[in-house]
Amino acid sequence: MNADLIFHYFTTLTDVQKQHFRDLGALYQDWNKKINVVSRKDIDELYLRHVLHSLGIAKIQSFNEGAEILDVGTGGGFPGIPLAIMFPEVEFTLVDAIGKKIKVVQEVIDGLQLDNVTAIHSRVEDIDRQFDFIVSRAVAAMPTFVHWTKGKIKKDPAHERKNGIFYLKGGDLTEELKDYKTVQIFDLKDYFQEDFFETKKVVYLPQKSRG
Repeated sequence: MNADLIFHYFTTLTDVQKQHFRDLGALYQDWNKKINVVSRKDIDELYLRHVLHSLGIAKIQSFNEGAEILDVGTGGGFPGIPLAIMFPEVEFTLVDAIGKKIKVVQEVIDGLQLDNVTAIHSRVEDIDRQFDFIVSRAVAAMPTFVHWTKGKIKKDPAHERKNGIFYLKGGDLTEELKDYKTVQIFDLKDYFQEDFFETKKVVYLPQKSRG
């Protein structure tokens, strides 16, 4: 595993950010042996399949200082932890209903000494706060996800883009997204050259866009 893949696509990282990304690999290798949150096949390609994939969102949207982002169903901390490294002035809340996953997330946060990330063991429906954007990696079909996160997005935007959802998904999304008239789909193959991204997408759903 090598963080150089990240540095190739993100060329303005600070020394601190670079060190965080370097340290990420060893932390996940260590904790994944104790609590398996990343598949054994994927752990060897962590930077490609998890870190760089998560940072696909950063190619689409730059989050402003002070923004509040919710990562729903974060699993082992993706996309939230890579995005938190990328945007150190932004507050990230990472939520998962599975306790062992949040334990690993918390250990990685502590290991990197990230002070802009909060990990919560909870269902998203029980989070009593609103956020500028919600991010996630394909934890459910979009209609289900929109239902889960209803009422969790702030109404007033602090970015040029309207507040909403950034969702990492793959494959043919025509049927799943047919009811969302203002949805935007970004092909990650336009940003990253590796074969892994051939069918991967970032789906942006502005708030209140149900057709």
